[in-house]
Amino acid sequence: MKPKVLITRLIPKNGIDMLKDEFELIINTQNRNMSYDEILKASKDVFGIISMVSDKIDSTIIKKAQKLKIIANYGVGINNVDIDTATQNGVLFTNTPDVLTNATAELAFGLIMALARRIPKADKFLRSGSFSGFDPVLFLGEELYGSTMGIIGMGRIGSTVARIARFGFNMRVLYYNRTKSPNERLIDAERVELDELLKNSDVVVVTAPLNDDSRHMISKKEFALMKDDAIFVNVGRGEVVDTDALIEKAKTAPLFKVGLDVYENEPNFDERLLELKNCILLPHIGSATRKTRMKMAEIVATNMIRVKNGQCPLYAVNGGQLCRAND
Repeated sequence: MKPKVLITRLIPKNGIDMLKDEFELIINTQNRNMSYDEILKASKDVFGIISMVSDKIDSTIIKKAQKLKIIANYGVGINNVDIDTATQNGVLFTNTPDVLTNATAELAFGLIMALARRIPKADKFLRSGSFSGFDPVLFLGEELYGSTMGIIGMGRIGSTVARIARFGFNMRVLYYNRTKSPNERLIDAERVELDELLKNSDVVVVTAPLNDDSRHMISKKEFALMKDDAIFVNVGRGEVVDTDALIEKAKTAPLFKVGLDVYENEPNFDERLLELKNCILLPHIGSATRKTRMKMAEIVATNMIRVKNGQCPLYAVNGGQLCRAND
């Protein structure tokens, strides 16, 4: 009898093809997230779980899944899984970090460009039949070249955004991170305190992960420090930003521009965001390129097979305690 693997949401076909001969697959094929109770029920006798970063895999699920050997997050986030309980129960936990770096950084810059040059509004204007020819003052936007970018969270994605900004747009790059980035000299970036970054940046980009220190790191005080005509983009985690404070800033500063790909309490989001005028909202598509999503599927499938064969998985978050993982 083949061991079972639960896939909480349909992943690209290449991953399914890798798994189907090795495992009995339990796949959520509906276009929605599985509920907590559905995951709890479906995971009782599975060998592995391929989870989305929005799935809560807590101690109850892990302890009741007595055959569970691996949880593979289809994404870079790790805060949705009780890692301590997994480790205590001999369950490996993996994610897919490096592969989505470029895709997410590119999306961040797509949001920045769209906000700076008012692209969505200009597109809507033309489609409405309002375009009557060249106008010297039509849709005047902001020029990024030579301006200042502040990056909050200088990991893989933040470093890539910094490279694009510095060498593509000749921007001055400031960053705030708990530790000094090893890439600081390569990307010609300057590490500063958060307050200094917020006061001096024309563009603020959040790429920070979620942890106890970063939850609501950007709140009312921080938004008050930002320029009233700044561009603010979050492609990190929604909970890093206090949504109430963000909305207040956007409503009181008409030239403040907001681009979001992540939200508090996903898949739910604060519908007041829909009322903001200078705001672009995306449905968490930072890694949504064909190349990246297929590679993510390959990684989670590979990790299921490696653990089944007694090998250490790739990108094991708790691998150092359970095996000599190579990440």
